[in-house]
Amino acid sequence: MCRIANLFLLQRLKGSMSGDARDFNNMKTRAAIKFFFSARQSAEEIHVILIETLGKHAPSYATVKNRLAQFKRGDFSTCDTLRYGRPKTVTIPEIIDQIHEIHKLMLENRRI
Repeated sequence: MCRIANLFLLQRLKGSMSGDARDFNNMKTRAAIKFFFSARQSAEEIHVILIETLGKHAPSYATVKNRLAQFKRGDFSTCDTLRYGRPKTVTIPEIIDQIHEIHKLMLENRRI
């Protein structure tokens, strides 16, 4: 019975993937790893099943192992967590103008 559930889950995961499915694949793959974790399967078994089903889109063994360790610690989240740090830079015309002004000043006087 568990093998049938495994195949059903992985076929749905594989069928839901589009051409570039890396963004969508992460959450679904984590859910599949969580399901296999609850079925008490080892990291090796889970990795083999994911490779058989997902092929080149399967996560690495280290990723599966780290995710299982996270589940063992009690963190059962399948979504990405908020990360703090430096924000992404934004290119706007004002910033581009400022960079051009600085560049002109540097060309005029290299000692600046």
